Amino acid sequence: MYAVVDIETTGNGYKGQKITEISALIFDGEKIVNEFTSLVNPEQNIPAFITNLTGITNAMVRNAPKFYEIAREIEQITQNTIFVAHNVNFDYNIIRDEFKNLGFDFKRKKLCTVRLTRKIMPGLPSYSLGNICSRENIPINGRHRAKGDAEATVELFKRLIERDSNFTINSFLNPRSRQATLPPLLDKKTVDSLPENHGVYYFKNNAKEIIYIGKANNIKQRVISHFYDKKKKEQKMCLEIADISYTETGSELLALLHESEEIKNKYPKYNRAQRKSGEAVGLFTYEDQKGIIHLAYNRLKLISNPLLKYYSVSEARNHLEKLCASFNLCPKYCHLQTNVSSCFHYQIKECKGICCEKESVEEYNLRVKEAINSIGIGAENLVIEETGRNKNEIGFALIIDSIYKGFGYIDKTRATTLKNPEDYILFTTPKKDNRDIQRILNAYLRKKNNVTS
Repeated sequence: MYAVVDIETTGNGYKGQKITEISALIFDGEKIVNEFTSLVNPEQNIPAFITNLTGITNAMVRNAPKFYEIAREIEQITQNTIFVAHNVNFDYNIIRDEFKNLGFDFKRKKLCTVRLTRKIMPGLPSYSLGNICSRENIPINGRHRAKGDAEATVELFKRLIERDSNFTINSFLNPRSRQATLPPLLDKKTVDSLPENHGVYYFKNNAKEIIYIGKANNIKQRVISHFYDKKKKEQKMCLEIADISYTETGSELLALLHESEEIKNKYPKYNRAQRKSGEAVGLFTYEDQKGIIHLAYNRLKLISNPLLKYYSVSEARNHLEKLCASFNLCPKYCHLQTNVSSCFHYQIKECKGICCEKESVEEYNLRVKEAINSIGIGAENLVIEETGRNKNEIGFALIIDSIYKGFGYIDKTRATTLKNPEDYILFTTPKKDNRDIQRILNAYLRKKNNVTS
């Protein structure tokens, strides 16, 4: 566990500096699990140039707690953690001196993200937090404020962990043992031989059983990041890892699609999120005799060509309720309120009155169509072209009749002869469509525009 810390001070020379704000974010290698942030009364004047830099004024800290009033919380929240900061000696030494003034010996293992960045990301023109974050597109929500800078340092540190293929972090903590971070059953040569490409990786135990499946933009870096994770689940899993295999995919999207299917097929013990299979309910639409377009859900075996698939009735109903609210649809014609002449939502002004002939069919249907267009893949037939596993091929994901059919690879020269999405079927490895696949494709298509249809 890491305590990522940032402080703001009065800036009156190193020995005279006093803390005006402190933030300690407890980071488990993947996410922030606890935090302590507070303004601090430095019991001395804050110079104008410091106020101009940080925005912290004398008035802001006048009624803030003095350091001795929050010292116990800082000591407790950072217990059994590694103290991480950008230019760590500055923050650490000032905090240590504050504790020393109280008669307490504050000692923690330290990591400096400046030194780590120099090792893991060499050659940058500047290693200031602001410049690194700008280069890495890491947002800083409150520059020169303790929490804003600490949050940015967490994100930077997370990326350093993911890119630390040479065990730099471990060597900083324990220079004598690069091997110490590896799972005890895993041969170092296995890790060293992993590629630094897009793909899916498989952790296996001594019995060659797959216990975890993950995707990565850099397989080697992502695998190594598991070994730094301090969560009990990760530590338990790492104790079982005896071998690692992988499949290169050429792109992040194809890695996501392959990972999702593999988890459902292999059912690894340490994967949780995507282990469900088989859909039960589908969303569909039809037009009644009045010309009003309905949205409804039913069991998949009773309908064909659903707009969307779900794992349960409650999931389908919840999504339909959100569509109804987002597009001011009528619950009666979304089959959320039955046996009513006019819906309750009209009484509270959330339905525009199609159910009691207060709105035209044309105006209502227009919003229904907008709701339909907001879900699903958004096109019946399309090919999503991706980079291949080598420079001579392209990868692709294929959707036919709004259903995901699978993905595959094809020689670039051969690809130029294919005119329609249907032509790609011969080169496609068939895969199952499901909710997770739809979620992956929808998220990707919202973010990217490299779709041909």
